[in-house]
Formats: sequence, structure tokens, C-alpha cells
Amino acid sequence: MEKITSVKNQRIKDWKKLSTRKGRNKANQYIIEGFHLVEEAVKAKVLIDYILIKEDLISIEWLTDLKVERIELSSEVAEELSGTQATQGIFAVLPISEHSKPQIANKPYLFLDAVQDPGNVGTLIRSADAAGFGGVVLGDGSADLFNPKTLRSAQGSHFHLKVYQENLTSWIKRFQADSKLVYGTALDERAVSYIGEKPQTCFALIVGNEGSGVSSELLKETDKNLYIPIKGQAESLNVAIAASILMFSLYQ
Repeated sequence: MEKITSVKNQRIKDWKKLSTRKGRNKANQYIIEGFHLVEEAVKAKVLIDYILIKEDLISIEWLTDLKVERIELSSEVAEELSGTQATQGIFAVLPISEHSKPQIANKPYLFLDAVQDPGNVGTLIRSADAAGFGGVVLGDGSADLFNPKTLRSAQGSHFHLKVYQENLTSWIKRFQADSKLVYGTALDERAVSYIGEKPQTCFALIVGNEGSGVSSELLKETDKNLYIPIKGQAESLNVAIAASILMFSLYQ
């Protein structure tokens, strides 16, 4: 088994670049860190290029049975590669692969319009997974799926459902062409309270940017726009909280 002990090793330099979108696009790979994420990848049986493991963890039983190339790291190298203050000392390098678009969606999908915060995007993916949704589409201006903070917030849910990074307009048309409702979220004159809205088996729900919400152009294309009545003094809800309420309410 190869062991890397120098932070100047070229492979470590290349893997460290995977923390940037430019580096990921060039290598067509991304990196995950921590026991939970690596275990979720293993359970999902996704393709893993390498598992990188700190020297004092190399004998962990469930890792020794994997048919994946393992590389041992010194403690110094593991800390250099880590994106956290206290690394658990385990990483996996995975290829970036694209999902094929479903011919006919049979579960709800969550559409994100320019949701910029990686933590929000990851939480939204995790909530969509928990709510039983079939997929998430990250529209233009949204944080990158493979951003380390997005991945940490998603907690492995991107292994359980399909996530796309594409323009939302074509997806809206796909759902409507298949007679599936597309809900927007807004406070415009068309918007109605989500309370009492009849649950659907398949639909699309669009949530928008943390500051400006769903764009007016997309709201013109929706079948119905929903809002959540606020009883207290808060001006608004965090986008991930609002979306979670709507997803669990609309899909039962």
C-alpha cells in the first residue's frame, strides 16, 4: 500500500485542488471527508477512485474488505488535505458522473433557483431525501453540489437521490408537458397559502435565492405559487426550513 508522508507530494496537491470548482472540473473528480460520508458512499455502492486514510486508522476492518485502492497518509498530510479544523483522517476521491434525465418523473422534484449558500443547498438536498423526493435540480446561480460545505450539509443524501445542475426552464416545461404541477414560492398576487393544498404524488417545487426569492421570470411559468403564513414577528423563514415544511406537506 502506498504511503504519502509529504505535504508537497503532487497527488496531495492535486487532491487539495478538488476543494475548488475549477479543480473539480479539471479533474472530473470530487473529494469527501469523514467517516459518515465515506460510509454512505460505500453503502450506496457508488464508484470510488481512492480511499485516503490516516496511518493510525489503516486497520479498520470494514475498509480492508473494500476493493478500492487505499492510500495511507501521515497525520501531517491528512491535516493538510482536510477542510475541517479537526480531521477524522479519512477521505474518498470519487468521479463526477451525470445522471440521465428521467423520461417520466414518478416522484416530486425540488428545484433551486440561485440558492447561493452551500450549507442551504446541502440541507435542501438532505431534506428532499428525507421527504422522499426523487431528485433535486440546482438551477443557475446555485451553489455547486460538490462544494465541500454542500457535501457536509447534505450528509450523503446526494448518494440517495438524483441531483442535477441545469437551467430550470427546461425542467419546468418537462414537468408541465407530463401534466405535473409546478409550484413556485412567492408572496405575489397569485400566491396562496400552502395550508389546505391537496397533496400530490408527483410535482415540482421551486424555492429561490436567500435574498430575492424565486425570479419573476420563473414565477410566470409556474402553475401555482405558495406561501407559508408567519404567525410571529420574523420577517421570513430560512429557505431550507421553508422548503422542508412545503415538501413534507405536499408529498404524503
